[in-house]
Amino acid sequence: MGFPGGQDSRQKVESNITDPSMQAFWRDEFDKMPERLQQEAISPILNKVGQFVTSPLIRTVIGQPKSTIKLDDVMNDGKILLANLSQGRLGEDNAALLGAMLITKFQLAAMHRVALPEEQRKDFYLYVDEFQNFATGSFIKIMSEARKYRLDIMLANQYMAQIPEEVTKAILGNAGTVMTFAVGANDADILTKEFAEVFTAQDLINLGKYQIATKMTIDGQITRPFVSTTLPLPVSSNLNREKVIQASRIHWTRKI
Repeated sequence: MGFPGGQDSRQKVESNITDPSMQAFWRDEFDKMPERLQQEAISPILNKVGQFVTSPLIRTVIGQPKSTIKLDDVMNDGKILLANLSQGRLGEDNAALLGAMLITKFQLAAMHRVALPEEQRKDFYLYVDEFQNFATGSFIKIMSEARKYRLDIMLANQYMAQIPEEVTKAILGNAGTVMTFAVGANDADILTKEFAEVFTAQDLINLGKYQIATKMTIDGQITRPFVSTTLPLPVSSNLNREKVIQASRIHWTRKI
């Protein structure tokens, strides 16, 4: 039968099973199945696991006996976690897989905050660049519950058509304040509905440098949309980049 690693591997795994129902499944059910049904039973699992073990990079990341990073601590202690998921470095499939895993882990870490009194929940900011690569239906649930767990989400991509329509609706439906710089024609057609027809699509297309169209919700009331001007970003004078990277590697990573 097709257990990964063969019969010897199966026996090692079974010797570590403590759950009686799991023991009974392998001993009383699985062994009595015809070989064809055994293969059908484990093939979907092997396909999923295969995504993790066939890539050396992903296998190295998730195949450690103990993680050096606890996302609960990252969120609750005000730490910063940077994950470089560049498709040019990892490949499209690997980047999407690792990104989806990280986002799910952050969602679970946020939900663990249910055990904390609300006044002890610190705001945590989750930035997701190239969001279209991770814009799955799971984000709808994340956004609907993020506020009560003090999870603040920043999603960046090029234009709205890259994102599934149901995810776009969830984003706009959960945003009390909407701001937009100048956008393309298709995005303007979507966003003009958010501005109570005060601004036309052409108005949004023609916004000037640093200008934003804004709709705010204050004390539960939606304000009349208006145009405002933002400030240029300040130039950073921080020269500690390499020192910070090196310190992070020493403290949080393992040599491979």
